[in-house]
Amino acid sequence: MKTALITGACINTGVAIVEKFAAEGRRVVFTGRSADKVQEAEKRYKEKFPDAEILGFHINSLKDERTVDEEAVEELFSALDEKGIFVDTLVLNAADQGLGIEIFKNPLTDFMRVINTNMVWNYCLSEHAAKRMKENGGGSIIFINSNTAYRAIPNRIAYSASKGGQLGMMRALAFDLGKYNIRVNAILPGMIKTDRWDKNPEFYKNVPSRFTPIGDVAVSEDIADAVWYFAEHARNTTGAELVVDGGNTIQLYPITDK
Repeated sequence: MKTALITGACINTGVAIVEKFAAEGRRVVFTGRSADKVQEAEKRYKEKFPDAEILGFHINSLKDERTVDEEAVEELFSALDEKGIFVDTLVLNAADQGLGIEIFKNPLTDFMRVINTNMVWNYCLSEHAAKRMKENGGGSIIFINSNTAYRAIPNRIAYSASKGGQLGMMRALAFDLGKYNIRVNAILPGMIKTDRWDKNPEFYKNVPSRFTPIGDVAVSEDIADAVWYFAEHARNTTGAELVVDGGNTIQLYPITDK
């Protein structure tokens, strides 16, 4: 059975991605940082998709700001091996948002934490998944990146740096893994209507990035559809970026109604 491993899938966009794959009949393995939230999410998914096979795993990206938890990744894939589960699609959705990290104010370890989570940990997951894909005839690795890889926003240096570096890593992985029939691509969302949108309506009512050329911003299902495209339909596409931001990055500045 085809299986997708989706990281950071207890809330927001991760939920939509899990539900997209489950609805399409895929086996889904998902991860989260909180054991309780993973358990709660697994229960919800199974209630909504009683015929789907859905497995949740609690996993942390780091031991500390300086150290990726490689052992946890090894344990995850070993557990899947023991169950006879081969992951043909890896969706790297989990990320450290790097909120509130300001130059001159935050310690270097805050910057390191974001880079280690968004780049080094994702490389570790990719390496372990690709090793198995190589042995099983190929697969697909999909990074959930960000349009902030190209467009900076205030006080998000670590996040933008990690996403820019992630794109370079994606292309290099695509190049080196292509001979094994492993495709590696990235989706670049802009603003998404997540729970932050619902909790701060006054802020998001006038935030510049909501004024897109098509007049709307993405919902999580838009990102899930893009993931499904790369996983299922993009047979001859690798090293590519798919921007899902309502056209935000094509405009010099937003045209607001204010």
